[in-house]
Amino acid sequence: MAFTSASLLLLAAVSLLFLPPARPQSCKSQTFSDANTKFANCADLPTLNAALHWTYDHATRPGPKLSVAFVAPPARPGGWVAWALNPTGSGMVGAQALVAFSGDGGAASVKTYNISSYGPIAESEIAYAVTGRRAEHSGGVIRLFATLELPTGSGGRAINQVWQVGAAVKGGVPVKHEFSAQNLNSMGSLLLTAAEGGGSMPAPAPAPGSGGGGPTPSIPRGNGGGRNHGGGGFFGMVLLGVFLVF
Repeated sequence: MAFTSASLLLLAAVSLLFLPPARPQSCKSQTFSDANTKFANCADLPTLNAALHWTYDHATRPGPKLSVAFVAPPARPGGWVAWALNPTGSGMVGAQALVAFSGDGGAASVKTYNISSYGPIAESEIAYAVTGRRAEHSGGVIRLFATLELPTGSGGRAINQVWQVGAAVKGGVPVKHEFSAQNLNSMGSLLLTAAEGGGSMPAPAPAPGSGGGGPTPSIPRGNGGGRNHGGGGFFGMVLLGVFLVF
């Protein structure tokens, strides 16, 4: 009987290894430390258990503003998360990136990177004026907040967005991430005013050759409810040339 019980326990333990991963929390049920932080729209992104919350305000001056909260778990504790807009193409080159990670003191911060080439980069200003940069790190998830000032007339068209997560930071610089399908399929389109007040509308990414970094896969259509699905690649090539030095 003792052998049988031990065998059953071993079988149960092994079976846990083959269970599907837990379903990530829907963006609609995500909350922030400040209960007054609200956004008009949210979308569950198709890779890396990531989500985007955003509000687009076309009435602000001198230009419309996009307030965002990007939520994702880093690849490992002590890692980083990143979200970017690319106003000139659908790939890495041209991405205006916000990167969040916790420093040596434990406090999370947000840095900006203008990804102008496949070569090494450094923290820099980006094409958009950025205010309200901050980050939260709790429960194994980093929440990145920022407000970007966009060009007038941005609301009626799709903007390319890219996102990524990594496992480590060295010397204040994110270390290259894995090159799994999840990492290489972290690109899509964001239609700022598609569903103001209740979700997002999927939109096709630009065709290859429009400034992106390779072929653009088709974008699965969501079933509403704030899901914005996209496909493609981004930081895989960035970090190959940028952070490989580490």
